Amino acid sequence: MSRRGRRTGRGGAGGTERAGGRRITISIMTKLGALVVGAVLLTTGLALVAIRTSTEFRYITIFAMIATLLITQFVAQSLTAPLDEMNTVAGSISRGDFSRRVRGADRRDELGDLASTINRMADDLEAVERHRKELVANVSHELRTPIAALRAVLENVVDGVSEADPETMRTALKQTERLGRLVETLLDLSRLDNGVVSLKVRRLEVWPYLSGVLREANLAASQRGLSSSSGLHNRTDVHLHLDVSPPELTAHADAERLHQVVANLIDNAVKHSPPHGRVTVHARRGPWPDSLELEVEDEGPGIPEALRHTVFERFNRGSAGGQPVPGSDGGTGLGLAIARWAVDLHGGTIGVAESSRGCRIQITLPGSVPARD
Repeated sequence: MSRRGRRTGRGGAGGTERAGGRRITISIMTKLGALVVGAVLLTTGLALVAIRTSTEFRYITIFAMIATLLITQFVAQSLTAPLDEMNTVAGSISRGDFSRRVRGADRRDELGDLASTINRMADDLEAVERHRKELVANVSHELRTPIAALRAVLENVVDGVSEADPETMRTALKQTERLGRLVETLLDLSRLDNGVVSLKVRRLEVWPYLSGVLREANLAASQRGLSSSSGLHNRTDVHLHLDVSPPELTAHADAERLHQVVANLIDNAVKHSPPHGRVTVHARRGPWPDSLELEVEDEGPGIPEALRHTVFERFNRGSAGGQPVPGSDGGTGLGLAIARWAVDLHGGTIGVAESSRGCRIQITLPGSVPARD
């Protein structure tokens, strides 16, 4: 999910003026130098006029001073007015108002660069604030359901409406497990933001490892049964298939982080699969020694090309092709963002690949994980 790369150009409606492939800029020092040179030339010219016309120098001096002051005032106004506006906008940003922007970003000098930087900063802060509000709203919504259900179960037991039998306790356990999963998701998000996670890389035998991940996904879905309050998928009609070639394939990765990636992708694929659909996990050797290529493919509606750059952003909840998917809740909208974070930790890549049917997520993990500060 990057926010960088929003740099707008100069000129016109956000275009960039370039000459010979380089942006044309006129620095403030150049403008001030031109002001000094212009004042000297003006004074010299008036002095020559005075000599040739026998005009008294006091009149020429007064006229030269007035003209120089007017030119200086004009240049100073063109420099200080944008600074005043920037100060006003910066003050609004400091008070939490990210809606204001600095005009004059099309200037071809340092003030134009500063205005563009402030506007990009305001865009980023506005996006962060929007994500923060969405996180609070999403987490509040996700926490409210299991807490309310758990409270209802416990109140029924305390009031004697129902007995504390195994079935009642299983219902309470399901809600407690969901709360645990939500807390784990928030912890993952915190690790993602802090960027400080140590990887425990080891050699993995891909077939038994991925078989275990798929088995856990099937078992978890069957245990959740028809409970629609689960934060993960609860569908048992979707068939999971594993395709590893060659069967003795091995890879270097952090088992826990890779489990997060595959489990989140499987969960997302199952949610968006048609009834009795099929989700296939492919594993192949990558282009480098000990590298690994993974693909998770489903038979759902797929993702339009125009939306593929947004699917790994946070809070992108329960949509396929821009439309909600019937029968699937959106979860917290963090699964694919966490998957991308885990892949980035390995120094790999993740993206939506071309597919004639459904959605195909492709992952490449390098043979060695880059060192991190």
